[in-house]
Amino acid sequence: MRRWNGWGDDSYVKEVSDHGGALIRSIIGEPAPLKDATLDSVMARVPASRLPQHPLIVTAEEDRVRHARGQSFPDWLAMRSGDFEFFPDGVAYPETSAQVRELLEFAVQHDFIVIPYGGGTSVAGHITPQKSTKAILTIDMGRMNQLMDLNEESQIATFGAGTPGPQVEAQLQARGYTLGHYPQSWELSTIGGWIASRSSGQQSLRYGRIEQMFAGGRMETLQGTLDIPSIPASSAGPDIREVTMGTEGRMGIFTEVKVRVQRAPEEEKFMVCFMPNWQAGKTVAREVAQQKIPLSMMRVSNAKETRAHANLGTSLKQFKLLDGYLRFRGLDDNRCMLTFGVTGSKYQNKVALKQLKKILKKHGGVGGALANIMGTIWAHGRFKFPYLRETTWAQGIAVDTLETSTDWGNIDEQMSQMETTLENALKDDGEKVMVFTHLSHIYGQGASIYTTYFFRCADSYEATLERWKKLKSKTCEVIAQGRATISHQHGVGRDHALYMPVEKGELGMRVIKTLVKDFDPEKRLNPGVLLQE
Repeated sequence: MRRWNGWGDDSYVKEVSDHGGALIRSIIGEPAPLKDATLDSVMARVPASRLPQHPLIVTAEEDRVRHARGQSFPDWLAMRSGDFEFFPDGVAYPETSAQVRELLEFAVQHDFIVIPYGGGTSVAGHITPQKSTKAILTIDMGRMNQLMDLNEESQIATFGAGTPGPQVEAQLQARGYTLGHYPQSWELSTIGGWIASRSSGQQSLRYGRIEQMFAGGRMETLQGTLDIPSIPASSAGPDIREVTMGTEGRMGIFTEVKVRVQRAPEEEKFMVCFMPNWQAGKTVAREVAQQKIPLSMMRVSNAKETRAHANLGTSLKQFKLLDGYLRFRGLDDNRCMLTFGVTGSKYQNKVALKQLKKILKKHGGVGGALANIMGTIWAHGRFKFPYLRETTWAQGIAVDTLETSTDWGNIDEQMSQMETTLENALKDDGEKVMVFTHLSHIYGQGASIYTTYFFRCADSYEATLERWKKLKSKTCEVIAQGRATISHQHGVGRDHALYMPVEKGELGMRVIKTLVKDFDPEKRLNPGVLLQE
């Protein structure tokens, strides 16, 4: 069953090795856990609903608790402490576009706020109710989860917008197709949510980001139904697909989504090799992207992340064997892990790997028998990293991430500033922070930077939140002022809205605000998300 106060399936636990835990504690110090609230105690705090009765709306306490928060760090603290502050007044579970339309009209008629809800995986504050004199309805799209049509001639699939990643792939692969969109939240997040937040999947090097996959669909708005045709290309003015993507529920709710799919690949492999240093790993990634070598994914971990993953993901015996082998091959503590994949026909993959091996050899890469073994291990656990927060939390260790993207010439400076800022942000509190980074998506122009950080919980939830605020705000300032985006793949939500104007500029923000106001002049749809209000 899904956890009510954390990530994913409550039957799964991501283990951390003893020596991996020792590494974290050697940097941040000995932690002490905070006490978690119980579901019953939180349900007892849920106030009476302010919504009028409607056959599609459920006002039961547990439904409202389970839809009151996403997965941002403040959300996590709220769920663990039991101090939710605010709850939706009800939750609706529509099964058709017509029912979504009916709920929006009901919202206008009775003057309440609507929050769209996909998989509840937001890490930027997209779905958290705020204080309001108006009632709040959360619309959970989870029952609109079917493959509605598959046009095999044009390779266009139509899904209900609430279809989560595993059901997208299961329904397509039963017909011999794939979408190939695998964000780390894939187990829980939905196809409509991917479009609403402009997400990126782990194999974007082959399949592209969601904007390359999104072909059209249907959005229910307060002004009526917006049908977006699935035309392969057009020069007829601005692209309405692009206009609606990334709007995070401010213009309307996606109910049906048309996506460009592909035949399921004949073969797929993931591998890991090690580079002598960061510059070598970064250069390999850049050459792969700029030479358009047809890999499906590539990830470059810096030396700190390479060390952390080697400790966290192995037994002590395995770690010693790996470390010994790599030192024997001439790689010291500066070594960096490079994870990559090939997807396609066996012939295509063979050619791609041959091209890649030439580049790896030129820059001192070491793989050998390790490559396939470690690649298989990575693939098996590729969606399990978010469960690490559950494991470390039980020990009193908080973990969060920050991500951005920038041009190749700015990668080193941006990464260094982000890591240095995080490492120093809590010095006044006498606290140390463990930080490491990888490039998670690569492009000809640049790459995304994905940074993870661990810090000790304070002696209260309030003080722990203050620690996080220092870490988050200081580093977001560095990103916003550093020729980088405030969000490469997690969207804006409430947490990043402050930094949007730096990236978009005054005129850009005016365009976005005008669009939102035209679709929702009364600020009824997800107010406070995307735009500061």
